[in-house]
Amino acid sequence: VGHCHPDIVKAAHEQNQLLNTNSRYLHDNLVDYAERLSKMLPEKLCVFYFLNSGSEANDLALRLARQYTRHEDVIVLDHAYHGHLTSLIDISPYKFRNLEGQKEWVHVAPVPDTYRGLYREDREDSVTAYANEVKNIIEQAHKRGRKIAAFFVESLPSVGGQIIPPAGYFQKVAEHVHKAGGVFIADEIQVGFGRVGKHFWAFQLQGEDFVPDIVTMGKPIGNGHPIACVATTKEIAEAFAATGVEYFNTFGGNPVSCAIGLAVLDVIEKEHLQAHATEVGNFLMKLLKEQKMKHPIIGDVRGSGLFIGVDLIK
Repeated sequence: VGHCHPDIVKAAHEQNQLLNTNSRYLHDNLVDYAERLSKMLPEKLCVFYFLNSGSEANDLALRLARQYTRHEDVIVLDHAYHGHLTSLIDISPYKFRNLEGQKEWVHVAPVPDTYRGLYREDREDSVTAYANEVKNIIEQAHKRGRKIAAFFVESLPSVGGQIIPPAGYFQKVAEHVHKAGGVFIADEIQVGFGRVGKHFWAFQLQGEDFVPDIVTMGKPIGNGHPIACVATTKEIAEAFAATGVEYFNTFGGNPVSCAIGLAVLDVIEKEHLQAHATEVGNFLMKLLKEQKMKHPIIGDVRGSGLFIGVDLIK
């Protein structure tokens, strides 16, 4: 919502003058914020965990998935990056390929990129072809006695090249993953909060019928202030709580962070930033496409709202 936005600065300052404490103490801001966020999400995503960073959120999503499914293995997309904790470097091909390499419990599926990927737009049904790659991975894993805990994906792969997965891909993948007893985790850390314009969440570009089992949020959620969130279903949260090991995060969901989170949502609404992302994004895409007509080095221009990729080619 812009650097040093006066509404955000004011909300932080006012709450800082009153109270900031850890989340073992009850405070209305946390509940108010969870309620506000729940209005932006599909109904079944109704339990919220607050944390300090996107990496923390993705690490918790991994724990939730494993506890709920009692499985270990994770499927990710090639070139993916999900955070800087050890657990997340392990599921980030973008990082682990240059470090210790791929762990046996990690499986890498091709990016559903219809411009440069394995199956391109000239193929009749690239959606099914890409989803079948995930299905094959699951079958191969089962043959080795391994079990899938989660398909972990950025709703729009960003580090992987600002990719817009073809509509219907998530639904087909979720079908294969659920059948294998796994859950679908949508990482909205770079792409959530109205950036894609026509929807508040990037996973909604796949269609109204698609709902992930877990959604993670970071980056824009606090406009630069360290706050993050994991939203999930009651069933997954109950399985997590059943261990008796309570989830606790000293500063996650503290009153100041939640005041800032609420102020961010207010600004997005008040200043019509979602519509702004659509309008400016469309304008930018139009200009970039004009450049593409002039310059053969521009191979592809793709995007949604203010999530835009320009693919340069030889």
